[in-house]
Amino acid sequence: MATRTFTTPVSLNASLASPGVPTLEAKMVETDGVQRSSENAKAETQSFPQESKQPLEASKNPASKPGITYAAQEKLPKLPIPELESTLKKYVDALEPLQTQKEHLDTVSAVQDFIKGDGVELHEKLKKYASGRSNYIEQFWYDSYLNFDNPVVLNLNPFFLLEDDPTPARNNQVTRAASLVISALSFVRAVRQEELPPDTVRGQPLDMYQYSRLFGTARIPTENGCQIGQDANAKHIVVLCHGQFYWFDVLDDNSDLIMTEKDVALNLQVIIDDATEIPIQEAAKGALGVLSTENRKVWSGLRDVLNRDEESNNSDCLSIVDSALFVLCLDYTEPQTGAELCMNMLCGSSKVEKGVQVGTCTNRWYDKLQIIVCKNGSAGINFEHTGVDGHTVLRFASDLYTDTILRFARTINGGAPSLWASQSPDPSKRDPDSFGDVSTTPHKLEWDMVPELSTALRFAETRLADLIQQNEFQTLEFMAYGKNFITSMGFSPDAFVQMAFQAAYYGLYGRIENVYEPAMTKFFYHGRTEAIRSVTSESVEFVRTFWGENPPAQKIEALRKACQKHTTVTKECAKGQGHDRHLYALYCIWQRGLDDLDFQSNNGVDSAQCSSPDGSEKIVGSPNRNSMMSEDSISTSPAAQGHHHTMPALFADSGWDRMNTTILSTSNCGNPSLRQFGFGPTSGDGFGIGYIIKDGSVSICASSKHRQTSRFIDAIEAYFLEVRKLLRQIKRRGTSADKHASRAREAEEKRPKSHRVKSRGRIIMSEAKGTLTPQEDSTEDDDEGLGGYGFFDAGLLMNALKLKDENQAEEKVSQRREIGRRLRLGDY
Repeated sequence: MATRTFTTPVSLNASLASPGVPTLEAKMVETDGVQRSSENAKAETQSFPQESKQPLEASKNPASKPGITYAAQEKLPKLPIPELESTLKKYVDALEPLQTQKEHLDTVSAVQDFIKGDGVELHEKLKKYASGRSNYIEQFWYDSYLNFDNPVVLNLNPFFLLEDDPTPARNNQVTRAASLVISALSFVRAVRQEELPPDTVRGQPLDMYQYSRLFGTARIPTENGCQIGQDANAKHIVVLCHGQFYWFDVLDDNSDLIMTEKDVALNLQVIIDDATEIPIQEAAKGALGVLSTENRKVWSGLRDVLNRDEESNNSDCLSIVDSALFVLCLDYTEPQTGAELCMNMLCGSSKVEKGVQVGTCTNRWYDKLQIIVCKNGSAGINFEHTGVDGHTVLRFASDLYTDTILRFARTINGGAPSLWASQSPDPSKRDPDSFGDVSTTPHKLEWDMVPELSTALRFAETRLADLIQQNEFQTLEFMAYGKNFITSMGFSPDAFVQMAFQAAYYGLYGRIENVYEPAMTKFFYHGRTEAIRSVTSESVEFVRTFWGENPPAQKIEALRKACQKHTTVTKECAKGQGHDRHLYALYCIWQRGLDDLDFQSNNGVDSAQCSSPDGSEKIVGSPNRNSMMSEDSISTSPAAQGHHHTMPALFADSGWDRMNTTILSTSNCGNPSLRQFGFGPTSGDGFGIGYIIKDGSVSICASSKHRQTSRFIDAIEAYFLEVRKLLRQIKRRGTSADKHASRAREAEEKRPKSHRVKSRGRIIMSEAKGTLTPQEDSTEDDDEGLGGYGFFDAGLLMNALKLKDENQAEEKVSQRREIGRRLRLGDY
């Protein structure tokens, strides 16, 4: 077997250990005297030519200016630490709608005690701690992930489901997978060459650090928590097929591609042919990827077994997997429904034949970024969440999808644009000697299946199958309307959909529960997320008004106020002025008893780590960070229990537990390149809801531990339709929506008729109705236009014109309208 030695992965904890030093290798050394501000960061980005910032929009692609990816990085402002009083006020306000009057009074009292006692002291310690670091929450955030002991599958890793390739012939497995691999490698090259245009929002650059942690990275379990290892020079990928492992090189030392799409497709077909030679029941017995779904301490012990024998292949095989750019999973199944596809991308399928697990759940390696392609070409991404957020992987996924289309377009028209400012030299035209020391021939990794591993694999698979069976998924692809309609009615699309979740849940269960939504804070240096607490006094008033016997106008007005409040909270969170991350940082400061610590590294271990070198102390789970952590992880550490100080009143109050127990864990992440996005539920009695708001539709993937997920999805859909009906009932002629719909008609009416050039011809008149003009919907017919019935009355009217008797025409129209109304109401 061919084996290779790779660069020893660098620990993420070690890279963060030096206070104030940026962690983007040598190219990102902080410039002396640079003032961090949004204005300076924006100015730096704008100094690059347009073709570098938006190569797809440039008519030509000249050589890019290197360095644009991280150009603004050192000018981004630091994430601010909010004022303590402001944080506590927002905390109290967020809890009030979730509590009884007595509970709320207790929380107010606890907050008052906190600000008079421990709060101010902890806040000052936090400011001192943050003074020498790039981001006050960053290390706490990493530790909350890395000290998570439960399996990462279904608890931490999210998924993206890509839309199918628009060219049907390219939706076979090998072609689709090869195309995605080449596009992914082009993205890797753009990151390494620093040619990837930075993410921006209204021209303001965002933090790009996470892209440096996306490839060649692995989550590595140890006895005292996990570490993030990375081979920054990785140039190979690992392919999983029927649970078997294969690898081959795809980049040279300059990060240029050394294989064409056809070359990759040939390798993948060879791998599939080889993997299928072994009956799947036999292959499953050696599918070591399932071990990555184990409890992290168990997985750490098993890795020790793999590395124990120096003469074994296992250590080298493990190194090859850990250091790969990413893992490509080729599944043999063809999921058909949206729910099946989502399950396959999140956790794989579970199917036992002859007592052996042959589902795709064994064809994974959950400690790394994975691209998954089914036999029918359906493709998705599953990613390890410690170092990257959904926004970063969304950029990768959307560029991946876009590039596959553009590259195919260039095979038809060589002048078609490219997504990248510069590209690798054509591998087919290069001298093979220029590739350097590479191996493009697939190699199969042969694991030495010692008895301990065989036994562990069997137990790991049964536990994984249990975990999969405990969860269910349902999807909604709501096609009646989307962003365009929502904004035309004057609502924020995200706020509008958030209210749908609350209203649907209240309609089913009659109570208000805690809702979590992440807000991106990448406007700041090394920014991650802040928690939006979607339940507000305004949202509670809305759902109760909506489900009460109230006029449509009152319901919509309550909805409008709730959405406006949600938008305000979202903007505050994006500015780093939420309350969750601040309070969590204070909790971490208290928990670790930083009274006499100097906040410096000790023997190579960052004192900011939440695990001590001997593992005697463990950080509690972060409160619902990005909606992906199991609530089971939130517990008080042994060190905290033995602390001499009394727990601060705020953290001992029941409101703290209520705030950190999420029932509706939601996240809005997607664009037209994605069909679905989702994750597992964060609590046993809650829902995990990933959603994508597109121009004309809304896609939702809901997961739960068998909590009537299908019924909840149906309730959301029914709500969407009901709100549209309410909006159209109260719509008056002359509103912005009507004006947009009849702009051409209004312009025609305003022009002087005597001077019209195109005035020839007879104006069509109806004896019964007069001039045929755009119909002004009555209250009864308000729900017709966007639901596929907009043609109904107009078509009937034209047919009725053919009837000779005027009374007969009107009677016929009325009859058919009544039939249509009853059809919509379900009377027929």
